[in-house]
Amino acid sequence: SCAPRRCPHRGKGTLMLLRVFRAVALLPGTALVVLPGVILWVFRNTPLAGRPSPPLGPLFWAGLLLILAGLFLIIWTVSLFARVGRGTLAPWEPPGRLVVRGPYRHVRNPMISGVLAALLGEAVLFQSWPLLGWFLLFFAANALYIPLFEEPGLQRRFGGDYLAYKGNVPRWVPRLRPWDIPSGRSERGPRPPSL
Repeated sequence: SCAPRRCPHRGKGTLMLLRVFRAVALLPGTALVVLPGVILWVFRNTPLAGRPSPPLGPLFWAGLLLILAGLFLIIWTVSLFARVGRGTLAPWEPPGRLVVRGPYRHVRNPMISGVLAALLGEAVLFQSWPLLGWFLLFFAANALYIPLFEEPGLQRRFGGDYLAYKGNVPRWVPRLRPWDIPSGRSERGPRPPSL
């Protein structure tokens, strides 16, 4: 504990919170709110426009359940990135520590899974083919980006710890039993650069 005016940690929590909110607004916010809104507006007067599911009907509940499940997963994973990884979901402010907790013990990309669930829920809720197309495009883009760019970057930053994680936790389909970090390994920061 330190004096309020001289404490070096003062304001760091607020700064992290602001960084997390900015990253969420720019990335999932754009994918889940801005682009679907634009898509619905562009197709509003076409036969592809779709129509909102009748309230309390089966498609309404299915869409709502998918959206809520996706949002729950996004919030959980974003909070793990901030608390455990000490970073954000943004590529320009990535976690400084490898996060292997919660849903990350079952699947390597639970945040993207959350966004996909919410996007599919929007397509169902609005009965919109264009929104379903956006869901498929988002999945295809991530299915290319993650193995080609994200995973090699994680391997460079976290070395053997990431390779062990990658070898035991699937990319998309969750494993039923959570993966336990082998003894002697822990959630650590990046390896120091070699000289």
